[in-house]
Amino acid sequence: MTDAAVRENIHPRKPATNKRTPVGGAPTLAHTAEEAHEARIDIPAVTDLLLGTWGDTRRQAREMIKDPAFWRIDGQPMPEHRERVLGQLRLLVENDGSRRAFPKEYGGLENNGANLAGFMELVLADPSLQIKSGVQWGLFGSAIYQLGTKKHHDAWLRDVIELDLPGAFAMTETGHGSDVASVGTTATYDPETEEFVIHTPFRGAWKDYLGNAALHGRAATVFAQLITGGVNYGVHCFFVPIRDESGAMLPGIQSEDDGVKGGLNGIDNGRLAFDHVRIPRFNLLNRYGDVAADGTYSSEIASPGRRFFTMLGALVQGRVSLDGAATTGTALALYIALTYAGQRRQFDSGAGSDEVVILDYGKHQRRLLPLLAQNYAQFFSNDELLRKFDAVFSGRSDTPEEREDLETLAAALKPLSTWNALSTIQEAREACGGSGFLAENRMVGLHQDLDVYVTFEGDNNILLQLVGKRLLADYAKQFKGADAAKLASYAAKQTAGKVFHGAGLRRLGQAVADFGSTARSVELGLRAEQQHELLAGRVEQMISDIAARLRPASKASPAEAAAIFNANQAELIEAARAHGELLQWEAFSDGVAGIADRGTAQVLTWLRDLFGLHLIEKHLAWYIINGRLSTQRAASVTRYIDRLVARLRPHAQDLVDAYGFEPEHVRAPIASGAERERQEEARAYYAALRASGEAPVSEKSRGKK
Repeated sequence: MTDAAVRENIHPRKPATNKRTPVGGAPTLAHTAEEAHEARIDIPAVTDLLLGTWGDTRRQAREMIKDPAFWRIDGQPMPEHRERVLGQLRLLVENDGSRRAFPKEYGGLENNGANLAGFMELVLADPSLQIKSGVQWGLFGSAIYQLGTKKHHDAWLRDVIELDLPGAFAMTETGHGSDVASVGTTATYDPETEEFVIHTPFRGAWKDYLGNAALHGRAATVFAQLITGGVNYGVHCFFVPIRDESGAMLPGIQSEDDGVKGGLNGIDNGRLAFDHVRIPRFNLLNRYGDVAADGTYSSEIASPGRRFFTMLGALVQGRVSLDGAATTGTALALYIALTYAGQRRQFDSGAGSDEVVILDYGKHQRRLLPLLAQNYAQFFSNDELLRKFDAVFSGRSDTPEEREDLETLAAALKPLSTWNALSTIQEAREACGGSGFLAENRMVGLHQDLDVYVTFEGDNNILLQLVGKRLLADYAKQFKGADAAKLASYAAKQTAGKVFHGAGLRRLGQAVADFGSTARSVELGLRAEQQHELLAGRVEQMISDIAARLRPASKASPAEAAAIFNANQAELIEAARAHGELLQWEAFSDGVAGIADRGTAQVLTWLRDLFGLHLIEKHLAWYIINGRLSTQRAASVTRYIDRLVARLRPHAQDLVDAYGFEPEHVRAPIASGAERERQEEARAYYAALRASGEAPVSEKSRGKK
């Protein structure tokens, strides 16, 4: 059966059968664009847009995971789940899934963008598989490749690719998660033996939450403070064997199992500690810092801070891939919830009319369709992030400036997509009622497995703080060496802006315009240009205000400066979040601008507008307080959103069909067409009962005696 035939079988294109009137609830609505007499989206073309630059690789990955051997088994005991996922990694090796990022001389394919694109799709099979493969090849293998040199590649990369050398990525410690610079593990060089001594000096320095550490790993890339000649040169990475070929722990290595977690129980997370474990000098991954036989330290990067961030930046792919995987997992939840909502019926007027398809209810549209728009925006922004990543890691544009931009972009987008995943999956679960709580319908498992995405590969709030600092630095650059005339001009603009936004002029102007047709004026006044102005203006003003409040810190003592920054930390993180939302909106707009088909462009423009207004609505209080929107126009934002969701309702199934998921990817009975069959069976039963003349009479129809 072709893909189109499968979709037709699950979502047949036939007229709606809901004949009810508005008397008892929701009015009759068009269920398809065809029924609404509107231009429909070109579903295959939109699928191509969402799959992005490496769409072919994504399709290959999706074809591979149609095999049930890759699927998560709900309720499977943890030990069995762990062994199943290890077996799935071997299947990935057989299907070349481990090769894409590595050099050809070691059996790789040298395609960084394709590597992450394929990796992201594994979330549809089992998120534990996605993350464990990420540990093996995206963290452990990548640390050897990105932080090591050719001698290390020659020694270990081929075995890593073939899974003959399973490994752990030992960065996080019990006492230090996101603060990698402060890890307690030490690597002290002994020039007499030309060895490093890896040591865990206290309990808080145990390496924690490491995939492959509890059972399967035979080595670890360990991040430790490099000490030589009595000087601490900061955190560096070392290759440390931890188990022999039989799986027994090597001398000086301690291991503990993290046990049952809130999700991802197919991964053998564990802890590692090192009791004066000696490794040869060779095992220092020395791309960015080296130690000579006599203990002399050298690095091409003189600044300790820049050296540290360069090393961590080489591992940014984890954040890039989590952004994409969270986006795909969210899409699956929305596909299930919206497909179910288009089939499930509930409540009638009490007069014997048909029950209403729940997606016809305004509240149901309002709760799900803005989240669909948000998810589309994430697909477009992730593809931009992936292209930036590939350009840097392929070497085509590998400069310090490009790497800094990549790190900032990843740190801005990963928090939004992972937070959105949890809130969207939860809303989708609730929208499916009790059926959404059944494990077979995927929502609960997705929420459990994606829960930790918000804190690993960098806690979301910490990442946004990094983005905020970059925004402040960019803001400050415009004044560096500025002459008096430039500063005076900028000050004049700021004063004018504050008068304009703060003294009622803008609010008054909007109110006058709105006295005509509110619906018309808000639609004309909140199109793409105005959405961008509002979203960008919010970021600019927030950063400007924070910069003004932080200015006294430049002349304060270190303690006072830290206190001033701390007092503004929450606002800085919120500004960075607003920046990330702006990036998503811009990526969505760029994607829409490139669409040739008029019907597709129209529908996706409505969807983009819904996303933009959804963001503006979330922050209406800020826009009103800061004089960016009149109260009348602010109220109209919500009314316009209501109009947009009603306009998009006939396109809902087309928009989720465009994700390109096939039944083997969805695996949720409530999105399989079974609900439609149940509803039709019930309606046929009542129709036959009425026709038989034997139907009982409703008490209400008898009237009062």
